[in-house]
Amino acid sequence: MADLRNLFVTPLYRAPLSEQGPIDPRELEASCISIAEDDEAGQEWCEANGYPGYTSYASLTDLQWRFPIFEELVRVLDKHVAAFAEALGFDLEEKPLRLEDIWINILPEGGTHGSHIHPHSVISGTTYVAMPEGTSALKLEDPRLPMMMAAPARRKGVAEELRQFVYVAPDVGDVMLWESWLRHEVPMNMAEEERISVSFNYAWG
Repeated sequence: MADLRNLFVTPLYRAPLSEQGPIDPRELEASCISIAEDDEAGQEWCEANGYPGYTSYASLTDLQWRFPIFEELVRVLDKHVAAFAEALGFDLEEKPLRLEDIWINILPEGGTHGSHIHPHSVISGTTYVAMPEGTSALKLEDPRLPMMMAAPARRKGVAEELRQFVYVAPDVGDVMLWESWLRHEVPMNMAEEERISVSFNYAWG
């Protein structure tokens, strides 16, 4: 009898943020909006670089010291990342993964975030602050895709682990984690309301 094994898995971690500690979602959303309104450097960077909406990625590196809610958020994220690292079987040699970057994303109607990776980190992720009905899911790409030059397309309805792209629709309050080499994107926000999230990178060593 043939033996079929799935090798080299690509894990995706999804959990309620509150599973590792309480975070007030309304305070987090209000803080994101307040920071975006006051961050003139970030607004200028977004306009100069054609970024739809707002991101603090290029302007602010100290969110956890600006608002207490972000300090609480980092404490909760640390626990989620530690749980994911354990599930991945990482041998961290008693050096825990540490937060490297954390930033706000606000995508208006029609906004997108193109396909990318986070090459200088180990674990990356996002927690979802506002996800209006009809907004875009997270799109994840099979990391083997560039090597599939001659492969035929997959049949519609094929098992998730065989698909070349997987779409995951998070709920408000979810945290999602993946290894930083995994290519991902946010397709166009088709909702009239803003899609708000907080993304982050964790490094080691």
